[in-house]
Amino acid sequence: MNCYECNQLDRATDAVAVCHVCGAAVCPEHVHSEPVQMRGPAQPGKVIHSRPARRMTCPVCRTAEKAT
Repeated sequence: MNCYECNQLDRATDAVAVCHVCGAAVCPEHVHSEPVQMRGPAQPGKVIHSRPARRMTCPVCRTAEKAT
């Protein structure tokens, strides 16, 4: 699968991730990764997991999220 953003620039670059919001494939140049806390039953009496997960987004969705 190729990066959607690179494809718009007439380049063919292998994708390494999929945007969590829109599902577009993105390459290392265009992916944005940020840690997020997972919520849910981790163990009795604890609702937040101790290790954060990763959330990958494309440049368009990242910009849209920052605007809100």
